Amino acid sequence: MNLSFWERNTFFSDMDVVVIGSGIVGLNAALALKKKNRQLRVIVLERGMLPSGASSKNAGFACFGSPSELLEDLKNTSENEVFRLVEKRWKGLLKLRKTLGDKTIDLHNWGGYEVFDSSKRFSECNARLSYLNKHIAPIIGKRNVYQDAGKKIKSFGFKNIRHMILNTAESQIDTGKMIAALISKARSSGIEIMNGFEVREINDTGKNVSIISANGIRINARRVIIATNGFARQFLPGYAVEPARAQVLITSPIANLKLKGTFHYDNGYYYFRNIGDRVLFGGGRNLDLKRENTSEFGLTSLVQEKLEELLKTTILPGQKYSIDMRWSGIMGVGPEKKSIVEPVSKTIFCAVRMGGMGVAIGSLVGEEAAQLVSDSL
Repeated sequence: MNLSFWERNTFFSDMDVVVIGSGIVGLNAALALKKKNRQLRVIVLERGMLPSGASSKNAGFACFGSPSELLEDLKNTSENEVFRLVEKRWKGLLKLRKTLGDKTIDLHNWGGYEVFDSSKRFSECNARLSYLNKHIAPIIGKRNVYQDAGKKIKSFGFKNIRHMILNTAESQIDTGKMIAALISKARSSGIEIMNGFEVREINDTGKNVSIISANGIRINARRVIIATNGFARQFLPGYAVEPARAQVLITSPIANLKLKGTFHYDNGYYYFRNIGDRVLFGGGRNLDLKRENTSEFGLTSLVQEKLEELLKTTILPGQKYSIDMRWSGIMGVGPEKKSIVEPVSKTIFCAVRMGGMGVAIGSLVGEEAAQLVSDSL
């Protein structure tokens, strides 16, 4: 593609920092850079009309770890690391709320629940609640964050659910409104956002970086931040991050819907929540992990049929509803849950592998990447 003199000089020259990816991490990185130095020329490149990965496609859980998830992590990771990660998630959520405001992101603290169809798994978690609460209290600033909520099962109308644990500090947000607000804030801060720019090559000259698009447009910049999360392998082939597809559906409005809050089921492989009087339900990646570890968007009958079955038999038994929409998002996961925020070279930096917790940690991860870049300039 041949640019005009005007286009080249106006849109693609004299860039200080290029951020690849306009999700929660990329936009927060750009905002943090402009906050540190308003003279920097920062541009965010996005291959799609909207963020392509998971930022505006996820379920909108403002969470930091269900009991079963944290106990599973403790089997493979030190106590220190597990609760340090919980603290980072919590601080990230507080930062997101401070940056955009609770009303803007439609935050509701209706609580989060872990539901169990197995008494054995519940007993294992319930026996450790006091331990978890002891370690989480100084982080959250609240005692007894996790509580037995078995008495509320009937009020939600569930079937085949035997036990339930409440997380009093878990909330839900509208991720569409979150991304829209971040884009608006970025543009009002003087950050350029270019959609439809698919990066094909990143060439490091040692002093600066050359970015080439799929249609041959070249941008030269002093620094680059790769914030593509689940799509990071294209640019970071040696890094321990791989894509993970999450499939989701949402119901039609349901009269007198009893369900309110966010819910985790089957060790977090399934998750659901209310959106007004609708139910969003996602997960099922564990049904075929190999096939779902992909960067390709799409739906499979295996996962979608399981989601519909659980809705009908367990979550909304006897309720009248239809499925209004289905979609998928791409997360970035790896052998450990800690995000990768580090220099790739003197001019290229990365902020990837959110591990399905982008809403919680994305703001802080973006800020950390911005600090690394700022220190290098």
